[in-house]
Amino acid sequence: MNSEVAIAYMNLASRWALLLAISYKAWKTREKGWMLLSTAFFINALDIESFILNPLGIKIIPDAYIIAGKIPNFTIAILLLWGGLHLKHEETTFRHVLTISIITVISYLWLFLLATDAFGNNFTIQSSLPSLFYGGSLIYFGLVLWRYVVSGDKTELLFPAGLILLGALNITYPITRNIEWFAPIGFMLGAIFRLSAALGALKFAFYEIIPPRKPIKSGMPPGAFMVSSANQEKKLPDLRSKPGVILITRMPPSKILEKANPDSIAFWITRVSEGKINERPPIYAVPPTKMGILTDLLAKAIEKGYVTAYIDTFEYLMVENGFENALKFILALKDRIISAGGTIVLVVDYDALSTKELKLLEKEFKRMD
Repeated sequence: MNSEVAIAYMNLASRWALLLAISYKAWKTREKGWMLLSTAFFINALDIESFILNPLGIKIIPDAYIIAGKIPNFTIAILLLWGGLHLKHEETTFRHVLTISIITVISYLWLFLLATDAFGNNFTIQSSLPSLFYGGSLIYFGLVLWRYVVSGDKTELLFPAGLILLGALNITYPITRNIEWFAPIGFMLGAIFRLSAALGALKFAFYEIIPPRKPIKSGMPPGAFMVSSANQEKKLPDLRSKPGVILITRMPPSKILEKANPDSIAFWITRVSEGKINERPPIYAVPPTKMGILTDLLAKAIEKGYVTAYIDTFEYLMVENGFENALKFILALKDRIISAGGTIVLVVDYDALSTKELKLLEKEFKRMD
């Protein structure tokens, strides 16, 4: 097997590995963003011309190829942008839809111009916009992953890093393709970047939380409760020391080790560090703006049997993300916990909230004081 064939197969395997990881994420989370992204990577993994049509001896009509070859670039770019916006904002606003609509119209007009032979036979011009959109969308998606989704684990960071580098390489494609000595190097670099992204994606998607070793007996009835931070020691004297409790906290690791049961799991919300920083009890440092990765880790923890949650970091999440986003996060976690028959306790400084904000929380959480 020569090097070109080996690189081609590495590219193919990497495309399908990326699709597997992202599709698994979409299936597990049922989130629209991951579904849009899995569709984009499915189109990319098919690579219909190279891996389906050519082996079957089917050739694209030469006059149609100039358009057919650019449609996947535009389609994947739109899906990547749309999916990335959902991961970052958890919704698509009017402004986002307007941006996507403009890009869609520009893509259509570009394809129409290609059909009219407006650019002649100039490959660089013909490919410039499709490559810019495709490469730019990979970079945007990679940056969203880096800033808001993946943890600081070095292997997981290969996921966004590989996509960002692959995007940059694709932007240069209209020029570098015509440089004879660079073409094989570019093809090899693309395979390496895609393989790196695939390895990081697989680690990110299939990373498992270890279940608690002991039965969970929190002593709390099922439901959603709220307690003032001034009264937490009186009302919740030993909840944090129970096995199987999820701690979402601003307490530093030394304090967590002092308070938490070895069979609990803790998420330290901080900008100081990121990733897993202790084995038993497991302690994960998560930046306050990366609520996506926190939500994912919490979902895995609940699936493994951690169904009692103690949260004392709501105000910090509110400062970093705004009250509305912090509330959405807490309510989503509450729904998961309640669905699992568990208990969620929110420790809040009432004086830090407005009357309206406190009333919104009181609608969802029963006050213990």
